[in-house]
Amino acid sequence: MDITLIRTFLEVVATGNFAAAAERVFVSQSAVSLRIKSLEEHLGRRVFLRSKTGVTLTPAGEQFMRYARTFLQIWEEAKQQVAVPEGYKDVLVIAGEYGLWNRFLIRALPLMEKKMPEVAFRAEVARPDRLARQMSEGTVDLSVLYTPQLRPGIEVEFLFDDKLIMVSSSEETKEIDENYVYVDWGEEFSAHHATNFPDYRHPRMTFDIGPATINYIINTGGSAYMPERLVEPFITDSKLFKVPKAPSFAFPVHAAWRVQTNNELLEQALKCIKSTIKKVLSGNLPPPFWV
Repeated sequence: MDITLIRTFLEVVATGNFAAAAERVFVSQSAVSLRIKSLEEHLGRRVFLRSKTGVTLTPAGEQFMRYARTFLQIWEEAKQQVAVPEGYKDVLVIAGEYGLWNRFLIRALPLMEKKMPEVAFRAEVARPDRLARQMSEGTVDLSVLYTPQLRPGIEVEFLFDDKLIMVSSSEETKEIDENYVYVDWGEEFSAHHATNFPDYRHPRMTFDIGPATINYIINTGGSAYMPERLVEPFITDSKLFKVPKAPSFAFPVHAAWRVQTNNELLEQALKCIKSTIKKVLSGNLPPPFWV
């Protein structure tokens, strides 16, 4: 069976309709419909019941879903093992949100290389929804992210609390104004933001990738909520200024991993990440060329 059919089936299950699944697999809605039709022909059973509001699984679809996830994970694991570089025994795929690579994960990689000399590594960056999907599919072993999605076969552990503070390109900024840039840090941040700024109206500019906002507000002016650790160097250089009296927000960081991942490798990688986080948060930083 074509692995593409299984991927498409799982995306329809996750999104609840063909249109949203089409966006995730980067094809047209009609292509998704054809793939599901082909899958149903292979199985000899209908897997979805269609309605105006979306789709639901048939009993056959429910049964197939259990095997579809396992089949996809086995396939991805097989591809990874085939792709192990010569001279190494295993590959560990580590992913994280963009803002967590800078100052944390990027510093943990050299330590992992030292502690696990027989392992090759692949580093990836992605948004939380994609990370959850990649781990479910078996293409990512371990991820570090702000808002993990709880899914079958995925374990989650709290690492530390990041802190979001409001910074501005101008020392004169006192509150949210017309130059404020809203950064989408997820549902939890949105809820806290709405509670603290009940009269706030969405600004003209919104960013989906938080760290990219730093360059934007430095070069064009404005203010935004950013992780304190990311903006510290810019505050020190007076390129950004902390907005006085603006509330800060706790932003917990988690590690998430697939339960099928090699336990020994996973424990070593997590130990390296935790050790790096401890050093960074204590101020005992690696050499200054790390930014």
